[in-house]
Amino acid sequence: MSRTDNGEHAATRREQRSGIVDRLRALIGLGSPSVREDIEEALEGAAGDVTPHERVLLKNVLALHDLRVADAMIPRADIVAVAQDATLGETLALFRNAGHSRLPVYGDTLDDPRGMIHIRDFVDYLASLAERAEPVTAEAPAPSEHAPTVSLAAIDFSAELSTITVLKPVLYVPPSMPALDLLVKMQATRTHLALVIDEYGGTHGLVTMEDIVEMIVGDIEDEHDVDEEPRIETVSDGVFLIDAKADLEEVSQRLGVDFTPEDDGAEVTTLGGLVASLAGHVPMRGEIVPAPVEGWEFEIVEADPRRVARLLVHAPK
Repeated sequence: MSRTDNGEHAATRREQRSGIVDRLRALIGLGSPSVREDIEEALEGAAGDVTPHERVLLKNVLALHDLRVADAMIPRADIVAVAQDATLGETLALFRNAGHSRLPVYGDTLDDPRGMIHIRDFVDYLASLAERAEPVTAEAPAPSEHAPTVSLAAIDFSAELSTITVLKPVLYVPPSMPALDLLVKMQATRTHLALVIDEYGGTHGLVTMEDIVEMIVGDIEDEHDVDEEPRIETVSDGVFLIDAKADLEEVSQRLGVDFTPEDDGAEVTTLGGLVASLAGHVPMRGEIVPAPVEGWEFEIVEADPRRVARLLVHAPK
């Protein structure tokens, strides 16, 4: 066999191996190594077919592959949790003040987690204690079968949380775990809260399913979220510190310049949404994004992988 034949044979074998590898990658969901880059390039070239908002969402989905739990978690210092020896009254007050539907429960410290408590289970337990039959008297007629009487006096709010059986398990994950893997695990176990554990076994942070989803779609606000007035303040001559959720029209009026891009096909209503659309991704702290008006710039001063929080707007010098 000649060298040419040997070379052709070797090339054929490499192609066969490459084809087998590609098929195996496809079977396990990895696909071609260049698929991700191909999609990103297609998004950049599909300006007329894909709106800026859709482009940001799709890029966030692709970026989720490289994000870790540490990128989405709430740091330990910001965790709102309840001790297992807290009273029912203290637990109720904590739920009310925190505004969360789930609270981690710990023993001596946050490094001794015992599970979590859901507001629905907690209220259901209190309601079961409060529902009781009142004695029938001349002043108090018999209650309807469909309307049981309720008395908060029947609840011992001084009882400790550890005495009731409402705790549910949480997931324990390392900060290096891929965020997408945790999302899949949460869906499979129907557990929406995970504690992030460091290398020494201590509690490093907390992450919920909503935190991961928000890395794709941005902030998810419900009817209980407090809508504070976005701040627009002058830092110095030609420099303005503005909350990313500030209304784009209001910003344009306050600064006397229209930032709305002429070819914008999406419903961009906030300054943060505009910056993300212009950048094609969620900009990080320190990143500078040119504004659609010549000479103006947006400098990101506060952000996380999910959203921009605050930015400086620089006027032309």
